[in-house]
Amino acid sequence: MARVVLVVVVLAAFFAIFADTYVFWRGSQGIYENAADLPAADAVLVLGAAVYRGGRMSAILTDRAATALEVYHAGKAKKILISGDHSQNNYDEVNIAKDFFLQNGVPAEDVFVDYAGFNTYDSATRAKEIFQAGSLIVATQEFHLPRALYLVRHAGITSHGIKADRRPYNPGFYNTWRENGARVKAFWRVLFNDSPRFLGEAIPITGDGRASWD
Repeated sequence: MARVVLVVVVLAAFFAIFADTYVFWRGSQGIYENAADLPAADAVLVLGAAVYRGGRMSAILTDRAATALEVYHAGKAKKILISGDHSQNNYDEVNIAKDFFLQNGVPAEDVFVDYAGFNTYDSATRAKEIFQAGSLIVATQEFHLPRALYLVRHAGITSHGIKADRRPYNPGFYNTWRENGARVKAFWRVLFNDSPRFLGEAIPITGDGRASWD
């Protein structure tokens, strides 16, 4: 019995190491540091992150939004797609980020919101199925980019990434450690062609972003 348990543990560890490495490798191409160097895309994707009481964006979300704004102003993306969690009335990642872009001069019709981007897999799948994006620039932190790009490309979207690292994030080691497990989960969901929690009617990214607002 002990031998069987040992074999199972070894196989599970091998699978986890393989999945983590594979996702990182497949998603590590096409990452840029400067908006000016990016190929043009249909939209820049802002992936959700924590917001605090009173409507204050976390440092991670603030930097993703600021980087996406640079991409938009550089003319590399025609639209902005914000995908995050608004599953509860008292928690809203997307409208807070939407307000940031509107306050910084982005026309309302260029700002799309995805209220059911509960995780990166769902955000990527919904970007294709709901918003019908053909190409995206993903604005997120370096530790997150390989997984995000792996999932967006799996959804059938041509994509490049831009690093949104504008400061140290505390605790940085937690983000790195958590990402190892998240990459394994991403591999698993892709392997079994998992479905996002919600889909719905199409809202093409080429149209008016206000059609996606609540």
